[in-house]
Amino acid sequence: MNDKSSPLALRIRGLAKSFERPAVDGLDLCVPAGEFYSLLGPNGAGKTTTMRMVAGLLAPDRGSISIFGVDALADPIGAKRIMAWVSDEPMLYDQLTPTEYLDFVAGLWGVEAKLAEARARELLSWLGLAPHADERCAQFSKGMRQKLALAGALVHEPRLIILDEPFTGLDAGSSRVVKDVLRERVRAGCSVIMTTHILEVAERMADRIGVMSKGRLIADGRLDELRVRAGSGDASLEDTFLALVAQDRVAA
Repeated sequence: MNDKSSPLALRIRGLAKSFERPAVDGLDLCVPAGEFYSLLGPNGAGKTTTMRMVAGLLAPDRGSISIFGVDALADPIGAKRIMAWVSDEPMLYDQLTPTEYLDFVAGLWGVEAKLAEARARELLSWLGLAPHADERCAQFSKGMRQKLALAGALVHEPRLIILDEPFTGLDAGSSRVVKDVLRERVRAGCSVIMTTHILEVAERMADRIGVMSKGRLIADGRLDELRVRAGSGDASLEDTFLALVAQDRVAA
């Protein structure tokens, strides 16, 4: 984990978004560069809404978002050039092959053709998709589609990767591949923010963990710090998470 002097991959200040009721309610959040950060919360806590605003897919009602110092609201294209978003239901072009899809995505980001081709080959090999490089995406399983979406997110070498429930519906083999790729990216200096309901994954992979409830960040820190705040001793992340959410409900 990086020390407090590390530059920030993400800084959120006073972020808010309401639909019929507040979904995100004055959220403040900081993620240092080079960190694997996991954002947890009950259903409806505001995790996905927050990440969609960071990714530029949803306009906030108020607040600020900075990605490596780039104002994501004032300069959305500049912010998107250094980040990537992978949703739990990736949108692929079914009639394209993985090779064609990665070539298309690289072209959107202005990656030079030879470099894009080399990166695509590396990513497809890395993610176990090389044998399917010339098959149409329409016939791909959930796991294959998720891995191709991740390859598309990585082809322009973003500094920040945001993943919304990346392991939902994946089998053990696909999950292991995705975990290995994310760990390698963090070792290489990339920052990763992941929302997940699979708390065992967050416990094993995250440097720091944030817990949201009712659109607010109610706890943030390393697992041992969260345990102290929850008074949960050496409990698992699941027990610690449940204790923190229960405390917030009592305090409300």
